Amino acid sequence: MAFPYMEAVVGFMILMYIFETYLDLRQHTALKLPTLPKTLEGVISQEKFEKSRAYSIDKSRFHFVHEFVTIVMDSAILLFGVLPWFWKRSGYVLEIVGLDAESEIYHTLAFLAGVMIWSQITDLPFSLYSTFVIEERHGFNKQTVWLFIRDMIKGMILAIIIGPPVVAAIILIVQKGGPYLAIYLWGFMFVLSLVMMTIYPVLIAPLFNKFTPLPDGELRTKIENLASSLKFPLKKLFVVDGSTRSSHSNAYMYGFFKNKRIVLYDTLIQQCKNEEEVVAVIAHELGHWKLNHTMYSFIAVQHTIIPIQHLVSFCLNLVSRAFEFQADAFAKKLGYSKPLRDGLVKLQEENLSAMNTDPWYSAYHYSHPPLVERLAAIDKADKKAD
Repeated sequence: MAFPYMEAVVGFMILMYIFETYLDLRQHTALKLPTLPKTLEGVISQEKFEKSRAYSIDKSRFHFVHEFVTIVMDSAILLFGVLPWFWKRSGYVLEIVGLDAESEIYHTLAFLAGVMIWSQITDLPFSLYSTFVIEERHGFNKQTVWLFIRDMIKGMILAIIIGPPVVAAIILIVQKGGPYLAIYLWGFMFVLSLVMMTIYPVLIAPLFNKFTPLPDGELRTKIENLASSLKFPLKKLFVVDGSTRSSHSNAYMYGFFKNKRIVLYDTLIQQCKNEEEVVAVIAHELGHWKLNHTMYSFIAVQHTIIPIQHLVSFCLNLVSRAFEFQADAFAKKLGYSKPLRDGLVKLQEENLSAMNTDPWYSAYHYSHPPLVERLAAIDKADKKAD
């Protein structure tokens, strides 16, 4: 008798759902606490805490519903053979339109197109509710319905343009790879990652947002001086209009070799009290570069390793949190201890991030340490310096 692999996978998925729901319940309980952590008393205003608490609880409730629907649908898809049914139907569609249903490439593309359409349809209600109910209710959403639809259409068009050649290449590698198949596939995916990391900020991201050079002034001068002092090969410094979609804030860098670029969200500049706080955030990001953290971005978890992907994700989160502490320490060594501390607090307030977190939940899910832990680490380093 063959091993019931399908049932075992579904059983494992359900066990992980139960475990993660337990963690979600612990986090939900922490979010409902009516008081700030002692570390944040006098640092975060009561008004911001109440807003953060309401926002986090709303997102938590939505998460429970979304995860329940997801596990039910995923289990049903596997147990009732929905994917094989999709495969057969995609072959019928190819025959109707006059294409060769025996072609593995055509058949796979038709199958993936059907899966993509199904995913878009089933995910749409959740995306709409998250954007136009939860985010809108708490003052974050800046999108119109038309902008939402336009972004979705652009995403599908990009998938249609990029997907077929990538899928065709993978199938050809599988067909011709022989005993070195795994090496060829790894090499292809590595090169593809490099290509996507190169073209995304230059060709794809501008389709969704407007990138403009940061105007000359004190902020630009300070960032350029910081980059120069670290020998960071900064070529361009952009501001992106993140405020057209959300009031959440961020900053990031990208590029290879001597062609590095830094992008600031306009919301980040608006929310920080002064230039020093913005520069401190950039110092943190440059710390990741200086400490060679960015090389680990090539590590990815694949769905083909479902039995261990949760463990791998947990380990990657551990590494990521350690990197965040190191980048904070790097910014502190550059003299940005106070502005970094103030900037982190300000971003926590403006993004209404959770103030109370369950330690088990954050250890399992968070790629960044909670604010309380980051401030404690900065303060501890300051005390040692004193």
